[in-house]
Amino acid sequence: MPATFDRATLMPLFEELQAAKKRMADALKAAARMPVQDYTFQTTAGPVALSALFGPKDDLVVVHNMGRSCVYCTMWADGLNGLAPHLADRAAFALSSPDDPATQAQFAASRAWRFPIVSTQGTTFAADMGFAQGSGTMPGYSVFRRQPDGTITRTGASFFGPGDDYCAIWPMMEQMEGGVGGWSPKYQY
Repeated sequence: MPATFDRATLMPLFEELQAAKKRMADALKAAARMPVQDYTFQTTAGPVALSALFGPKDDLVVVHNMGRSCVYCTMWADGLNGLAPHLADRAAFALSSPDDPATQAQFAASRAWRFPIVSTQGTTFAADMGFAQGSGTMPGYSVFRRQPDGTITRTGASFFGPGDDYCAIWPMMEQMEGGVGGWSPKYQY
């Protein structure tokens, strides 16, 4: 006889997890909130201001990506590629990395990424947002709001890492016998 989910046992655990996630989201928002300067980034089309990335939207999500040297960041960006049109319906969306614009463009084309990419090279953006460690950047994202007076406020942020909620593969692998089992992403399979 096939096993079935015991919903009476699982639903309270699910509700507890959802409540903890809500508390975490609220804590991340409170910790991240800060006024932000209008940084200037480099792109293959030339300089672009953070304020210009909003386009007609009042909200902007910027992914802090470590660049082409990180297979994990590549996997997150690959997944975000599919979500980008949905996200862009609600907010502007861009990926930032320390790679130079030409390297970014070449790598994005090889991955078929369809979202805007900006280079943080020569800026303090990643460090100011809390996504720099030593001389390198750390993965995650920041959410910004353009205020009616044109100023920019960061309204939320979170870090990326193996097992996080931002990459669909982790929860699926956790359900496999042995969990993730030492697996790590690759550029090609």
